[in-house]
Amino acid sequence: MKKDEHKHHDKETEKAIKENVKKYGWYIAQFFATDYLPSFAYTIGLWKNYGHPEIISFGFTIETLGAILNIAGEKIKSGEAIRTSHAYQHFFNSAKIQFIPVQIEYLPDYFGYGIWYNKDKPFPALQLVWSDRYDRFPWEADFEKEFIYRQPLLDRNVDFKFREPRNLAVATTRQWADLNKPILCVAYEEDGDWQFLTGDQEPKDIRMVAFEQLVLRDKSLNALFDLGYGEEANRSAVGGKWTRSKIVNEY
Repeated sequence: MKKDEHKHHDKETEKAIKENVKKYGWYIAQFFATDYLPSFAYTIGLWKNYGHPEIISFGFTIETLGAILNIAGEKIKSGEAIRTSHAYQHFFNSAKIQFIPVQIEYLPDYFGYGIWYNKDKPFPALQLVWSDRYDRFPWEADFEKEFIYRQPLLDRNVDFKFREPRNLAVATTRQWADLNKPILCVAYEEDGDWQFLTGDQEPKDIRMVAFEQLVLRDKSLNALFDLGYGEEANRSAVGGKWTRSKIVNEY
């Protein structure tokens, strides 16, 4: 959830957050998976009540995410400090988990309610990362491929937040490649193809480049890491606000 979405929180949710944090010590914000991004959930209140980093996790059902975050919350409430770089085995019946630090650049991307609750003041957070069926973590060799996109790792890659490989070939324009014109329209097709357009191109101007080249030149493109299949985003200039909408195909 983006930082500016706190304007759209309904009053009942805001009330529930405050009441749960006061009554239980924390609240768990939960978000269902989309066609592109995994489900996730995170705590609100651990930092205020216990001076402990908030915790986020990805990729399971909302019910499972809530259960494992509540286990972590109970441990913290009882005085146990969650350690990073340590394998825990009692959150699940079998799988191991580890906690990694969340880089502050990711807070606006995922912790919208948390930012609202903390009145726009930054706070520390940890990510609960789970292992695959062979007890391997995502950063280890041979981690099961079917789980790779189920939990983005928030301790790295702030320079390139997209889940695609950095060397993936994506479409852009001659005007961007040769004339250094800015990207003003980004389209993510239903079939998974990306287009980064300057707005003044013709079909003959299309060029293919490595995804990373675009983002390294213009870090503001990272704001579109969660653009969904069949969506596009437009802006009037670099630094301008992106307006998202469904792609309308003209036949």
